[in-house]
Amino acid sequence: MIRFIHTADIHFGMENYGRIDSETGIHSRLLDFERALNFCIDHALEHKVDFFMFSGDAYKTAHPTPTQQKLFMRCFLRLFKANIPVIIVVGNHDNPLSFGKANSLEIFGDLPLEGFHVMDKPDLLKLETKNGPVQIVGIPWPTRNSLSLNTKKTSEEITEYISQAVATIINDYAKKLDPTIPSILAAHMTVSSGIFSGSEKRAVYGNDPVLMPSQLAIEPFDYIALGHLHRYQDLNPNSYPAIVYSGSIERIDFGERKEPKGFCMVNLERGKTTHQFIQGPMRPFIQIEVKIDSLNENHTQQILDAIEKKEIEKSILKILYHVPPGHKDGVNIQAVERACMNAHYIVGVIPIRTATSRQKRASLKVEMDLETLLGTYFDDKPELNNKELLIKKALSMYDRAQEEIG
Repeated sequence: MIRFIHTADIHFGMENYGRIDSETGIHSRLLDFERALNFCIDHALEHKVDFFMFSGDAYKTAHPTPTQQKLFMRCFLRLFKANIPVIIVVGNHDNPLSFGKANSLEIFGDLPLEGFHVMDKPDLLKLETKNGPVQIVGIPWPTRNSLSLNTKKTSEEITEYISQAVATIINDYAKKLDPTIPSILAAHMTVSSGIFSGSEKRAVYGNDPVLMPSQLAIEPFDYIALGHLHRYQDLNPNSYPAIVYSGSIERIDFGERKEPKGFCMVNLERGKTTHQFIQGPMRPFIQIEVKIDSLNENHTQQILDAIEKKEIEKSILKILYHVPPGHKDGVNIQAVERACMNAHYIVGVIPIRTATSRQKRASLKVEMDLETLLGTYFDDKPELNNKELLIKKALSMYDRAQEEIG
């Protein structure tokens, strides 16, 4: 049996909701992602896996900072020192798209070191492991450049063309495989039945080349190792082989706050491959939502009571509170923030007000004189005292304004 780790969507450089760490000078969220990746690598070392499969998106952008590159390289070199081969499939965030420019992971393939295999074009890798051979078909994020596509088709036609081209490439490689040797399809792509989460939901789905599960789960593949979607999911749970998004290793935004993050440990055997999702360390994302009770005048205490019920220590915290219609916002923001001192980062204490439609005053008519209009207006405002005095002062001001104009 061949054992390997499947992970993806590491996204070093996601530095939202954090601060600079006082000991290292590095952004705390970058350190969160490094901790999550090292947890995954620790597991690989402990279980002496045969290889490490990374299915794309190492960084937030194709232009990582030197600090991000240093931390990422330091993590992967731990695998090299343990003689664990690393297979890297280039994702959309790794690819600069411009023709001729190197992708952010290309340097691993150029290092004078054995054990790093970077797949930035569709390719077949035959890997000899300590427990036997394995065949790996790698499909990076499909682009016009990676498929040598030069055409004047529309955007929609190009997307459809790429989808069909990738399906054809996968099928052609499958025919070349030795059916007696375990085989993996490793790809960074969108599958039609995959579930998006968090910030991914804002992506323009129509711009992604999309493949059907039936175009991936073909003989003789024993496992489909996918990257791109941030939620762990098996898109072929009741059939063989498993089509698996390992998901991101850490939470990206509040849309992912309820999702477990981690990686997959895969036991690869011809015809009977299994996998297990292993949850890693995650920074807690907590969203507290309070509907202020209009009968309770202490709005601040209602929020403090809600905070008390949550374990907010070291969390990234967002507080939403609904202001009752027709009531003033009586929340003491400073008091709420003091109660959240144990949180790692407070995104905000955000009021939500229900929009109220403005009712037309049917009792006011254009033909009324000013004194009558004012009287009718104040009749609808019982909370305003001294109606007669207010009308008298308003009329006095109006008369003075008329004299100045005239």
